[in-house]
Amino acid sequence: MAILIKPVITEKAETLTEKENKYTFIVDKKANKIQIKKAIEDMYKVNVVAVNTMIVPGKVKIRGTRHGYQLGRKPSYKKAIVTVTEDSIIDIYKSV
Repeated sequence: MAILIKPVITEKAETLTEKENKYTFIVDKKANKIQIKKAIEDMYKVNVVAVNTMIVPGKVKIRGTRHGYQLGRKPSYKKAIVTVTEDSIIDIYKSV
């Protein structure tokens, strides 16, 4: 089971990284905080202080067709915000 799926590279995530030394990742839905912490420490060789997780619900998408509308749904996913120590740096762009 791959715990870390991909890092989140958005404007809000970059602001968290610069100001508070927090990094955001999309992780496996079944992974818990201990597994996420161990995966980050093993992969990036940093010291993790805290892990906060959340389930992001999937959005409903409406698509118009010639015969009416079709409803679709994007899948939900789990997001982890990882706080590392002040002297630790994760180079996300190398791992993308």
